[in-house]
Amino acid sequence: MPTLTPEEWTAIKISLRIAALATILALPPGIAIAWVLARKRFWGKSLLDGLVHLPLVMPPVVTGYLLLIWLGRRSPVGSFLADTFGIVLSFRWTGAAVACAVMGFPLLVRAARLSFEAIDPRLEQAAATLGANWFWRFFTVTLPLALPGIIAGMVLCFAKALGEFGATITFVSNIPGETQTISAAIYTYTQIPNADAQAARLVVIAIVIALIALVASEWLARRAGARAYGYE
Repeated sequence: MPTLTPEEWTAIKISLRIAALATILALPPGIAIAWVLARKRFWGKSLLDGLVHLPLVMPPVVTGYLLLIWLGRRSPVGSFLADTFGIVLSFRWTGAAVACAVMGFPLLVRAARLSFEAIDPRLEQAAATLGANWFWRFFTVTLPLALPGIIAGMVLCFAKALGEFGATITFVSNIPGETQTISAAIYTYTQIPNADAQAARLVVIAIVIALIALVASEWLARRAGARAYGYE
């Protein structure tokens, strides 16, 4: 049975860490924007919807380049974060997480929005007639009922972050031990003679991790749906 090299293990750990942080970063704004798109009517809603889904259709390298311009060390936002909070994103694994969060954000929002739209408004109205304010209704009625879709969106965001390449390598480059993810490592091995075995091992591992994530998401969504709607 082939064993992984330390460099391959490092790439796997970095990918999992980046994907986890990217999902956490995308979750709060994803839920908020999904709820706004599902429940509110306002001028510019189509524009907001388009901007949310723009990373899905825009070349990933363009997204990475824009992140480099906006959040790079010498940009106004990047220099503010570095000088004020000591946060440097470009060419760091945290920057890779930001890039992955941006790329996975549309998938999370889409799944959560569909879940919010599927909720019967009469349930929230019933809670309102019992005196529950908006905050209480959202966290005790709306959010639990939308949880299956939110979980599905989180897993899609996580899986997208695991496989992200274009935006990440443009924004934070391909630095071994810092920003070299599974995808970047596979790309590196394809450029090295006689490194096909290393690339093949990482391809298999990427597929296995993605499958585990999808199966886990289905199981979690079923559990959440059973608790929210009372079915098995």
